[in-house]
Amino acid sequence: MRSDPVDIETLRRAAASKGGLLTDELRRKVWPKLLNINVYELPHKPGRDVRKNHKDYNQVVLDVRRSMKRFPKGMPATERGVLQEQLIDIILEVLKRNPQLHYYQGYHDVAVSMLLVVGERMTIGMLDKLSNFHLRDFMDPTMDSTKHILNYLMPILEQVDAELHDFMIRAEVGTIFALSWLITWFGHVLSEFKHTLRLYDFFLASHPLMPIYLAATIVLHREKEVKQTECDMAMVHHLLSRIPQDLPYELLIGRAQDLFDQYPPSLLAKRAALQSRKSLSISTFKAFQLSTLHQRPDSVLQRLTKAHGSNSSGHGLEAALPRARGQLWGRGNKMVKMAVWGLSATLGAAVFAVAQTAMDWGPEVLLQLF
Repeated sequence: MRSDPVDIETLRRAAASKGGLLTDELRRKVWPKLLNINVYELPHKPGRDVRKNHKDYNQVVLDVRRSMKRFPKGMPATERGVLQEQLIDIILEVLKRNPQLHYYQGYHDVAVSMLLVVGERMTIGMLDKLSNFHLRDFMDPTMDSTKHILNYLMPILEQVDAELHDFMIRAEVGTIFALSWLITWFGHVLSEFKHTLRLYDFFLASHPLMPIYLAATIVLHREKEVKQTECDMAMVHHLLSRIPQDLPYELLIGRAQDLFDQYPPSLLAKRAALQSRKSLSISTFKAFQLSTLHQRPDSVLQRLTKAHGSNSSGHGLEAALPRARGQLWGRGNKMVKMAVWGLSATLGAAVFAVAQTAMDWGPEVLLQLF
């Protein structure tokens, strides 16, 4: 976007609208803006000492080593090995920068989803920001704050389908089936990476509680299956903990947004069960949103970086791009047209006209609009 400040609300609508951001190239441009990250002041790559005497080193290594299924099928073992080493360093670097944060199993699922799209340095910046805002409640010394967020699930179900809610209460199934969905932003449970990316587009543009609204939407979508199951904790938990891989994600995203608008966290929080604990992710979200509203365009940031005497060849978005994924723009104008069609639904006629003209200029020029 060339507007100064950046029109962040337009980018949020584009990320949440049908189809999301469509390509990794667009994600590399838009994701940092959604988190208020200056791509010309990215963190440096972690040094060799990041692994020394780190209390979480052994657990991080174990989790990353077990994350093979999170990498694209067919990726050479040597390339995957390099990315896994980067992933270990990224996680330890963010934790080192934020000693108040505590590692949790599943954190690496969020990190690898970003690493495969935006590269090592950008992932450090994004993960650092998310860890202090959207993921903050999961990074306490205990799981009390995480349980607090999970406690929003049942009140949402009660508002929409009291019969389903009562069935689950009788089954005493609780909400632990949705734990991995919540703390990994569904990255751990989805087999298709494209679906994970689509949800990340949505979550990055939304309130920190949006994953729990999507979880409620999935349960509601499976209402008939649940009610036909024996009203037994083990049976219902077994059903719900195995998320179907053919879910209609665009439909569910739209319904989750509708639920959020109709039953916002402030309304649900009036329930006694949700008043006992304060969520850092929720309480800091308004300040986080305000901080994203005054960003400068990348072209301005680049000029400012150069004016301060920095060597731009080692900074900025291009220096941070991963080599492993998504040279999607090289496939020609078809992808550009897809991006325009997807964005036109929310960006309005004026932006659509500009983007339509950009198809004649080529993908490189279209990218410069950001």
